[in-house]
Amino acid sequence: MDFEIDRKYTFTSRNKIVSIALMAIGVAAIAYGFGSGQVTRTWATLLHNDFYFMAIALCGTFFVAFQYVAQAGWAMGFIRVPEAMGRFLLHSGIAMILIFLLGHKEIYFWTHSELYDKASPEYDPIMAGKTAFLNMGFFSFRLVAYFVIWFGFTLWLRRNSLREDIEGGLTNYNKSIRAGAIFIVLFAVTSSTSAWDFLMSIDARWFSTLFGWYVFAGLFVSGLTVICLFVLYLKSQGYMHHVTSNHLHDLGKFIFAFSIFWTYLWFSQFLLIWYANLPAEVEYYQVRWKYFKVLWVINLLVNIVIPFLFLMTRDAKRQVRILTVVGVIVCVGHWIDVFMMTEPGIVGKNWHIGFIEIGTMLGFLGLFIYVVLNQLSKAALVPKNNPMLVETLHHHI
Repeated sequence: MDFEIDRKYTFTSRNKIVSIALMAIGVAAIAYGFGSGQVTRTWATLLHNDFYFMAIALCGTFFVAFQYVAQAGWAMGFIRVPEAMGRFLLHSGIAMILIFLLGHKEIYFWTHSELYDKASPEYDPIMAGKTAFLNMGFFSFRLVAYFVIWFGFTLWLRRNSLREDIEGGLTNYNKSIRAGAIFIVLFAVTSSTSAWDFLMSIDARWFSTLFGWYVFAGLFVSGLTVICLFVLYLKSQGYMHHVTSNHLHDLGKFIFAFSIFWTYLWFSQFLLIWYANLPAEVEYYQVRWKYFKVLWVINLLVNIVIPFLFLMTRDAKRQVRILTVVGVIVCVGHWIDVFMMTEPGIVGKNWHIGFIEIGTMLGFLGLFIYVVLNQLSKAALVPKNNPMLVETLHHHI
């Protein structure tokens, strides 16, 4: 087996140019949006894309944490990929704070003070009853706390991993297990509450007890898929020969399983609301069905049918071409899913998918690729002193 200790990824000039070009397209799209007076649409697009790539980065850190806690060895051969993905949380965190501070009036209607003034014709008793949770001060505190926790644990796990390369032994590995256990508990809480804050509070009169799980399932699928795509890219460039079809099979099984889990949660949330038929709940789906019917159907077909049909068999999960094509489709599908959670509550029937939306997505994609590849170039692609590395090298299913 070809196993190269201490080999780093070479971040080529070509990759840098492509990443920077994509970022330039994103900047142009955002500038065009604001410059043409489409302010609400542009803020909605910024929130949509920042949350999507933030969640993928967060899933990278979560993947690292539960591998350590489970003391699983199969993924240690490519663990540097999700470690690198987590570093994007710094950029997405700064962007999210700026989006909220500068664009909250356009995105979150609950920030409008007239809703809480009994003398105002806009007074809303439902929203007035939610001020203990939805207020600028507490929301801002939660916003900062999320990224301090997430990025702090990302750095902690990464530092332990790099120290392990130098020092060997079990000390840093055991520290990672403890850090991962703490992070998973915090992630269980913050992944749901952040979904409530960033997405569900757009439609603040509506709520769903399944929403946090639903968002987690969809974006964990995206995170797993991005890990798989980066591993496939590195292999195509001559790296990670030790990653075999057995490792890809396990990644494919995770993507398949959580696609089914996402499907279960989507239908559970929808059917409960449809069956109850309460005015305060059905409005969420009525808007999406009335103005977003085509995307609503595409969202279901792409995120349910494609993974189910193409990743059902054992052989499909071991084929590079199938994993690549399905991976790209799944990422696009869940980008649409986040679009369906953000745009209807902000722009309503005035939605578009044009240069602003696609250009902004490409800009975030370019920044994400740049950050991940840059991080991969800073350390060996294989954690050479990890005690589970032997299990990785002999992984067979």
